[in-house]
Amino acid sequence: MKYVTLFFRAKRLWLAVVLLMLLTGPAARATHIVGGELDLQYRSGSSYALTLTLYFDAINGSPGALDDDMRASIFEKGTNLRMQNVVLPLTSNTFVSYTNPACTSSALSTRKLIYTTTISLPAATYASTGGYYVAVERCCRNQGLSNIVNSLGAAQAFYLEFPAVVRNGQPFLDSTPRIFPALGDYACRGELFYYDFGGQDPDGDSLAYDLVTPLNGHASTGNSNPNQAAPAPYAPITWVAGLGEQNQIPGNPTLGVDARTGRLTVRPTQLGLFVFGVRCSEYRGGVKIGETRRDFQLFVLNCPRNTAPSLELQSTTGRPYRPGRDTLRLVPGADRCLQVRFTDPDANSRLTLSLRPVNFTTPVPGFTTPAAGLVRAPGAPDSLTARFCFPDCLNSNGQVYLLDVIVADDGCSLPKRDTVRVAFTATLPPNAPPLLTSTLPPPLNAQDAPPVTIRVPLGTTYLATLTGLDTDGDALALTATGQRFDLAAAGMRFTAQNGRGQASGTFQWEATCAAQALTSELLVTFRLQESAVCNTLAQTRTVRFEVVPTPDTVAFLPPNIITPNRDGRNDVFTLPDLPPDLCDGRFGGITIYSRWGQEVYHSGSRGFRWGGRGVAGTYYFLITYTDGRKYKGWLQVNP
Repeated sequence: MKYVTLFFRAKRLWLAVVLLMLLTGPAARATHIVGGELDLQYRSGSSYALTLTLYFDAINGSPGALDDDMRASIFEKGTNLRMQNVVLPLTSNTFVSYTNPACTSSALSTRKLIYTTTISLPAATYASTGGYYVAVERCCRNQGLSNIVNSLGAAQAFYLEFPAVVRNGQPFLDSTPRIFPALGDYACRGELFYYDFGGQDPDGDSLAYDLVTPLNGHASTGNSNPNQAAPAPYAPITWVAGLGEQNQIPGNPTLGVDARTGRLTVRPTQLGLFVFGVRCSEYRGGVKIGETRRDFQLFVLNCPRNTAPSLELQSTTGRPYRPGRDTLRLVPGADRCLQVRFTDPDANSRLTLSLRPVNFTTPVPGFTTPAAGLVRAPGAPDSLTARFCFPDCLNSNGQVYLLDVIVADDGCSLPKRDTVRVAFTATLPPNAPPLLTSTLPPPLNAQDAPPVTIRVPLGTTYLATLTGLDTDGDALALTATGQRFDLAAAGMRFTAQNGRGQASGTFQWEATCAAQALTSELLVTFRLQESAVCNTLAQTRTVRFEVVPTPDTVAFLPPNIITPNRDGRNDVFTLPDLPPDLCDGRFGGITIYSRWGQEVYHSGSRGFRWGGRGVAGTYYFLITYTDGRKYKGWLQVNP
């Protein structure tokens, strides 16, 4: 009986231990991390936004591992000196969407958790030429990972590098590149999988991508959420035998990333859940200034067989287009359209057509009929047709342009495609430039010559006529525009009679001081614009208008002899017929000099009177106006 009692007591103790392990085990391990990355964006002054994006396993993740905040640490890179610790509160909790919602798998559900706050990076503190790094440590990764050892106990060290905020005494502003959103899709064994992990850099820095081993760091099942990150180095995860940094997912080919675009590709050969790491490094002036890392996972499944769709092209007259052999010649007046016939061997496939220019940008051809549809379903045809046309104004400039015509199905996990590459040349309809003639002075021949200047006497009217002709019969329009001033406010008026193949216009200006007061110079641009189908051309003339004195005030002949003998005739030098003030150009003064250049008299009054100095001889005078006009002369003083 004694032994039986001890046995039951031992059994109860064992059950209690097991129950305690069941209650505490998952919370301690806190398995939930699918992947994620850090991001640092400049705001203003010394202010930056620090963000952690954490991807959380919504199916197998431990609910207690969904943190209300995370803790980041910033270190100086060269010395591992801790600069500051930062608390990142949870600000967003959403689900990662599938590229094609119809391909949703019940085995995958991922939350996207955003932790972010604003931090300060003062220039006086963050000036180390070696730069800095940010780290967040958390355990544990998602369960069931096929390519690393002990995934239930593996942690993740989120890691980012950034440069000093000042360089050579000047602010050095930088924001880390924004990597494209994570995928929620899965891959099919034996099928090519691809996804764009490329990023965009707010500062225009150059980006380069490579595969890296995910970091494990210092967190563990016993310390799954440290109060602060430890300094580098951070231990990597341990790959299972046969796999490594350049062979993270078994495949043919294995997982790879395009160094320039960030495009991931793999044709997986094994089923399972695989973690992988991608690094995006940024360069400025050929020098690396920072990096950000992203860990994520790819689930490889056995998928239903999906056969690729197919398409063929032909002209609207029924002549087939032969890829690699035919080059379309698109000339004015010729047929510029192609018919597309596309189908899919699989039943109930929804097909979509698209056009992708290969070596040109715009204008892009467009479909004139529906470019999507369902095939091989009750009531649906076995093949679909569509038509697209090349724009009339597409010009290949003598080159052979390439256009990919693509049909894609809605298969999972990624669509299957068929592509036909169309080679073509295109020329524009002929178009001669319009001809502009006018009574304005002819333009100067030099390309960089200033505009022709027309000087109009104050108070008079200037009139000019313009005529436009176009041999192609295109619609013409004549306009006149003042540069930084309104024509009507300057007393200018332009009227035009526009039409097809010809246009005429009349320009009239009443030269007043009000016009000159509007701006420092009166520049008017006359434009003849045609409205052609494609290559619209224009002719322009820019003319400078100036207000000048009237002709009867320009001729100025002052007396040049005085006899200060007090006989009442020519006793003093005076100029009652001085040129009048012109708008803002007013009389500035007169200065009289001896023959040796010594100033002997000055007056700012228009009514000045100078009787000589009592010394006979020759004197010289200078009359100035505030607008820069000057009049010079000589004066003989006789006894």
